[in-house]
This record gives sequence, structure tokens and C-alpha cells, in this order.
Amino acid sequence: MGHGHGHGHAAGRAADRRRLRRVLAVTVTVMVVEVVGAVVTGSLALLADAAHMATDAGAVVLALGASYVASLPAGRRSTFGYHRAEVLAALVNALVLLGVCGYLGWAGISRLGDPPDVDALPMVLFASVGLLANGVSMVLLHRGREGEASLNLRGAANEVFADLLGSVLAVLAGLVVLATGWHGADPVASLVIAVMILPRALVLMRDAAVVLLEIAPNGLDLDDVVHHLRHVDGVVDVHDLHAWTITSGIPSLSAHVTVTDEALAARGVGAILDELCACVAAHFDVEHATFQVEPRSHEAHENLGELH
Repeated sequence: MGHGHGHGHAAGRAADRRRLRRVLAVTVTVMVVEVVGAVVTGSLALLADAAHMATDAGAVVLALGASYVASLPAGRRSTFGYHRAEVLAALVNALVLLGVCGYLGWAGISRLGDPPDVDALPMVLFASVGLLANGVSMVLLHRGREGEASLNLRGAANEVFADLLGSVLAVLAGLVVLATGWHGADPVASLVIAVMILPRALVLMRDAAVVLLEIAPNGLDLDDVVHHLRHVDGVVDVHDLHAWTITSGIPSLSAHVTVTDEALAARGVGAILDELCACVAAHFDVEHATFQVEPRSHEAHENLGELH
């Protein structure tokens, strides 16, 4: 039931990789420009933006590598394949973002009391280059992808968004220094960057943890799943229901389904399995489902036990 779905997921990964390669080229180029700008101007906000660019480049390389690994075929022991390499990459990117937030908070607070002078005009010019490049990168990452982006792509996009935000605030800080001569605008800008990217890092970490802990996909009501399955002709009970996500975009489900002996005799196991799979695909968009069909006469002999 899931072959076409898997083919579409592979095509989406290939498109992700093309975008990530372009973003990497833009990011590395502008990172070098902004490092030079930070040295020339002495700006912490510009240095913070250049540091974001460096983490961006690492995030994109990580996302690219994870996408290639996730495309490898399943092996004798890795029966699910390597799809979760993308989820692990997203988790690492979230941790990097948290580290950047911590550094910016520490550096910004330490400079608030005695902010060093910055050369505001070059700072604005260098930050404007970064702003333009980050805008291009965001367009590349969001263009042409149908549906919800993978966690892996979201991790890279969050890094680029952090840099886009940093460039905007670095430009604003430079303009404030030019207009008022208040050099405290520079460390304040770095603190605002840290505060604004922190929630995105935490959300990305949460979403990666949901997949790794095999929590049911968001929006999938298991009681509703049971309700629909029990309305398939001949079904009398649904138990041992499990739902999880292999990687973003691939929700999965398994269940034991008790069916009347009369329905099994009349339609056969194959037809009932087709109906069960069609049910969860139509109502819940779950293409990867495994059902164990059991005759009602066997119900008394089954040890349901406790889930461990």
C-alpha cells in the first residue's frame, strides 16, 4: 500500500538536497564576507550574524549528509532503513541553536555595561549583504516543496531564519548607532536575536523527540482510528493499537483486529486487510499500516498481556 508514497518521499528528499546545496554555497560565501566585516567594524551583532552563518553551513552539511544516509536501502538488521538519520540531524541542529542562544546571551549581557565602539556604516553594509543572502536562502528552502517539510529541512531552515533575523537586527543596530551614537544597540541586538530564536530551537527539539520516542503523530486520534476500524464490515474488536512516525512524512500504524468467523469465511483475510488499509489511508492519511487479523473464535486464546 505504501510503495507510491515511499517513491514520493524519495523524490522530496532529492529536491531537498538540491536546495540545500544551493543554500550551502550562498551561506559559505556570505559567512566569509561577514567575518571580515566583524573584524573591520568591531561589531558583536555582526560577529553574531557571522557565527550564525558558520552554524548554518554546518547545519546544511549535516542535513545534506542525513538526507543521503536516509536514502540508503534497508539492511538485514536495519529493517526500517536509515530514515531517522534526518530526525537525528534535526535534533543536533536544535542543540546547536540552543548553544548559539546561550553564547549570544552571555556575550550580550557582558557588553551591556560597557559597550565597545562599533563602526556603524560598514556594519550596516556588511549586514545588508547577509540579509540579502539569507533572504535568498529562505526562498530556496521553501520554494517548490509540497506539504509539510521534513524535520531535517526544518532544522536547516531554522538556522537560516536565525541568520536572517540576525542580519535584520544587525542592520537596525547599525542604523541606531549612526542616528544616535548609542553603541549599546549592538549588544541589545544580539540579545534580541537569542530571545527570538530560542522558541524555534525548542519546538524543533520537541518535534524530533516525539519521533524518536515513538509518540503517536500529532493530530492522529487513536480513539478515532479504533472507531473507524470497528466500522469495517465484520470487525468486532481492535486492540494492541500502536502509532508512531518513522520519520517526518511517514506515519505508521499497527493493530490486532478481531473479525467474525463468518466474515473471514465469506471474504477471506486478503479482502479484509485491503479494507482495513483503505480505511486508515482514506481517513487518516496513513499509508504504512500493519494489521494482524484474528478470528473471533481465537479471541479467548489470545494473551493480550501488558504492553512493555
